[in-house]
Amino acid sequence: MPKKRPGGGLSPMQQAAKFLGVSVLAGAVMAGIALPAAGALGLAAKGSVQGFDEIPANLKSPQLSQRTTILDNQGKQIATVYSRDRTVVDLKDISPYMQKAIVAIEDSRFYKHGAVDLKGVLRALNKNAQEGGVAQGASTLTQQLVKNYFIEEAGDDPTKVAEATQQTLGRKIRELKYAIQIEDKLGKKKILENYLNITFFGEQAYGVEAASQRYFSKHAKDLNLQESALLAGIVQSPSRYDPVNDEAEATKRRNTVLQRMAEVGDISQKEADQAKGKPLGLHTSRPKNGCITAVKGAGFFCDYVRQVVLTDPVFGKTKEARAKLWNRGGLTIRTTLDPQAQQSAQASIKDHVYKSDAVATAATIVEPGTGKILAMGQSRPYGVNVKNDETTINLSVNGDMGGGAGYQPGSTFKPIVAAAAIEGGKPPTQEYSSPYEMTYPSPVSACDGKTWRDDPNKPTKLTNENESEHGPYAMKEATAKSVNTYYVQLISDIGICPVIDMAKQMGVQRADGRKITQAPSIALGTQEMSPLTMANAYATFASRGMYCTPIAIESVTKKVGSERKSLPVPKSTCSRAMSEKTADTVSTLLKGVVEDGTGQEAGLGSRPSAGKTGTTDERFAAWFVGYTPNMAGAVWVGDPQHKRKMTNITIGGVPHDKVYGGEVPGPIWRDMMSGALEDKPVEDFHLVDIPDDTHEGGDDPGKGDGGTEDGNNGDTTGRLIGGLIGGPTDGGATDGSTGDATGGTLGGTFPPTPTISIPGNFIQGQVNGGNHGGGNGHGGGRR
Repeated sequence: MPKKRPGGGLSPMQQAAKFLGVSVLAGAVMAGIALPAAGALGLAAKGSVQGFDEIPANLKSPQLSQRTTILDNQGKQIATVYSRDRTVVDLKDISPYMQKAIVAIEDSRFYKHGAVDLKGVLRALNKNAQEGGVAQGASTLTQQLVKNYFIEEAGDDPTKVAEATQQTLGRKIRELKYAIQIEDKLGKKKILENYLNITFFGEQAYGVEAASQRYFSKHAKDLNLQESALLAGIVQSPSRYDPVNDEAEATKRRNTVLQRMAEVGDISQKEADQAKGKPLGLHTSRPKNGCITAVKGAGFFCDYVRQVVLTDPVFGKTKEARAKLWNRGGLTIRTTLDPQAQQSAQASIKDHVYKSDAVATAATIVEPGTGKILAMGQSRPYGVNVKNDETTINLSVNGDMGGGAGYQPGSTFKPIVAAAAIEGGKPPTQEYSSPYEMTYPSPVSACDGKTWRDDPNKPTKLTNENESEHGPYAMKEATAKSVNTYYVQLISDIGICPVIDMAKQMGVQRADGRKITQAPSIALGTQEMSPLTMANAYATFASRGMYCTPIAIESVTKKVGSERKSLPVPKSTCSRAMSEKTADTVSTLLKGVVEDGTGQEAGLGSRPSAGKTGTTDERFAAWFVGYTPNMAGAVWVGDPQHKRKMTNITIGGVPHDKVYGGEVPGPIWRDMMSGALEDKPVEDFHLVDIPDDTHEGGDDPGKGDGGTEDGNNGDTTGRLIGGLIGGPTDGGATDGSTGDATGGTLGGTFPPTPTISIPGNFIQGQVNGGNHGGGNGHGGGRR
């Protein structure tokens, strides 16, 4: 038996035997096209090689993975994303030099032979035998194309890639049969075009157009002789001949290609020699892939678009099908992002909150009546470099769409309570005693015939922001001043269920996907929400009661061959959440908040606006959510990890003793919306007449905005929803959150150190309740 050479390779005799076997096989294939399942070569030995005539007759060319381009609503590029950087081009758009160079070095007899080149096999056999190794291959361009088809179909699955590239006789047989089929079906020019578009050129570049852009920052049609020779030489070993990392080796390989082109008559020897003497002439461009390349701070919106494609069934029935669509790329996605609104949002964020601040901000703008997301930004940049304050967690959206666990919205939830009450027949002139301090009313009716009860032995108290705030109040003044006790009395009067139903009809849900807790404290914003959820909910008021599901994509086309095919996209579904009169009444109430109440710093001057401030107890979060008839926006400021209280803190270079929703998120909202609405029509609300209060209640509007950071005590606030079925000993409601969700280091759900004093029996029957609110606590009330 022939021995291996000292270096570990095959001896010349073994090389000869190997290539002789290939040539015999090729001859047999060419002669008979099909071999019997158990022929003279033993091709169908059980468990090893499949019979030639058992191989499926048709090879389906894979859809080549390409770049996906994401556009704003004006058609301007936001970002490009891809699993493989490739732009498919026609042969006419590839330099003739490039076409000749790749044929000369990879398969010089390409136009003279069929799918298998027997002469080339014998030539390679002789060359390799002389040099004692594999100095020259015998695969034709057609065979290499088939191999690349297998690799492309394997995608990023390492097991499938290994199967596609394994050096076995079985794979070679399949390659040969499909090569014969392709030669007959496509013809030489199309084979060359496909090969140049599919092959890997190193540096993340697939296909000659991407390679031309990567190494020379030009189109493939503009490649000159020496540039073409360089790219053609890379194909054999992209890592070894990488001109970026090894210029000397790449130059040597380029000159080999030039010489080969001269030998086969594509160029003269003089042309080859002149080209050899020229430098590589690299003009590299960095790969621009992914949402990190998005313009105008739209990286998080870009990632939201990706999440939509990967999760919405309209893009595929299964998770795998949707992932394949995204990874294959070749999509042009036109989105709802308005460049003016996005630029304004990001500019306002940058002016008011620094990326290095101890707290962050996130802002979202939605179009009322359509659900279109017009802007989405945050102060922490999109990226993976934590040291540079970057994050990939989208603080504007729910956890299942790439966000965190949400943030308690505080008093920005109160308008939802007001809407539920008004829709149910309560007039906006409804008065309650609204004392500065009170215990929670008990019992309170809940959904499904259940009842919430406080612990009679340790009734829980709540207060307003300032002692000067005491009633009686009607809804108008109570909303302007964000009076906690008024709204707790209101929800206790109408019941919890109407509020939960109204929230559902307005698309309001917890960011972590759990159910909203059935407890009167929800009136003070105890349930963690995302800015997108709150912006879209307020858009319902702006559209006079019509709720529309949020959408980010307007159209998608997919490149199939040289044509583009339109794909179905998610559509916004609109439904009436409340009557026009109810929505108009809430707008009248919230217009008063901006004009005379806690939200005055968010006012838009002569342009009518409405909104509500919100600051949670302990000041872990502050909000302003507001709208005009044509745009609704939400701004949140806080620590994504729920650890840093916003007291004695500097934000955006401005020191604050205490942060209020009106004085930090409010101005961010004002500047964001002012720029977004510039040159847009000035529209007014349909206001209703709400008589002013006639009593002598507290008149200090203060800075606050009633809300809560109620669940920060973890298991000390764990029993609010007990008694939904019966009395205080009957156990808690089954839909209560236990507050044990966890999240990432940014946008996660890490509970802050307990600091506030809340009776341990406040949530009856619930154990270990609430992390950073957990959804189950009450509210101390901050405006």
